[in-house]
Amino acid sequence: MSGQEERLRLGIDLDGVVADFNAGWMERYNRQFGAALDTSQVVMWNGLHTLTHFETMDDFWAWAQVGSASIFRDLPVIEGALETMTELARDHRIVIVSSKFDWAIPDTLAWLSEHRVPAREIHFVWDKTTVPCDVYLEDAPHNLDALVAAHPDALVCRMVRPWNRPVAGATDVNDWHEFRARVATRARRHVLARETPLPRS
Repeated sequence: MSGQEERLRLGIDLDGVVADFNAGWMERYNRQFGAALDTSQVVMWNGLHTLTHFETMDDFWAWAQVGSASIFRDLPVIEGALETMTELARDHRIVIVSSKFDWAIPDTLAWLSEHRVPAREIHFVWDKTTVPCDVYLEDAPHNLDALVAAHPDALVCRMVRPWNRPVAGATDVNDWHEFRARVATRARRHVLARETPLPRS
């Protein structure tokens, strides 16, 4: 960016958007318990434990943090995420906005560092509406609803996944290529709006 003015603040979620959470925990679960879970089985936001032998999500999360590192340390990267963010970071500010348990934060920071995610801000918050951005990329249904309601002037992008649904006021993107195109369009509008002189009174 070489000190040039950043055009847009891009609020990027992590799990399900940048990091493949389901592929990561399933790989560990299958290896540990001799199971054969597949990511195609995840079709709802809540209730991951129903795919396992765990009785509750509390049991699932207790297992997820056992060992030398939690499941958040070794998640695979979703295709196109790092390349696109690196490209977008040349003109925009990458703002990571993720909901994390306290125990998951150290491993998440290590993951971000290992993969050299070009974020200039990192926010671990349960209420993502508290982090103002021009563009959001999110997959959680409740966060999409909240962001659209709280930030009507922002471009809220739904990363299309089996566990979410279309949200009125949000823009659907199927992959990082489509997200990059949406950001480019919003950036052009941003520049035009800034350069258009106000009418004289």
